Amino acid sequence: MANQIAAGPDLLAYVREFSLREDEILRELRRTTAELPAGEAMQVMAEEGQFLAFLVAATGVTNVLEIGTFTGYSTLCMARALPPHGRLVTCDISERWPEIGAAYWRRAGMSGRIDVRIGDAAKTLEDMLADGLSGRFGLVFIDADKANYPRYYELALRLVRPGGLVVVDNTLFFGRVIDPLAVDADTAGVRELNARIRDDRRVDLCMLPMADGITLVRRR
Repeated sequence: MANQIAAGPDLLAYVREFSLREDEILRELRRTTAELPAGEAMQVMAEEGQFLAFLVAATGVTNVLEIGTFTGYSTLCMARALPPHGRLVTCDISERWPEIGAAYWRRAGMSGRIDVRIGDAAKTLEDMLADGLSGRFGLVFIDADKANYPRYYELALRLVRPGGLVVVDNTLFFGRVIDPLAVDADTAGVRELNARIRDDRRVDLCMLPMADGITLVRRR
């Protein structure tokens, strides 16, 4: 890490100018979300949404699982990257936030690719396993309540196919992971997951110091 470039606002603006391809629908959804309480902090960066879409397209997956919808910016990014017959299942605890995104999904012509599941996410995932969907998904994106990250990870590993990806957001958690005074349940959940992935011989991994920390996990 000694040679890592320090990315200040000017350099980040340069990256956005020469890399980001965000159309008007995504831009409007991002702005709408930013107006919500804690909306700007909770939604993925535009660059991260584009990165997720890149992963979906590059791996050629046809089934994606998202744990944590919020207003569906990342949902729309990934759905667009799927082939026409592809499907994305996204889970959230409340109908309130996905309903905001649904209007933008319709405008983008993606509603038919997106299946929203409302309720406790762990229970939703357990129901999927009970329905015989083990190994069904090519990519799983985890971006929900952090205290339950270890539980979501274990369920995701059973739902993703061998060779598939589990992408975990917020694995640096605003820098709180290295703060000894941060002992809340969410920070503890992220720390536990990071240690678990590090020691998990079932997977290959790569933690990226991008956005709020993104960890890529490949099921062996």
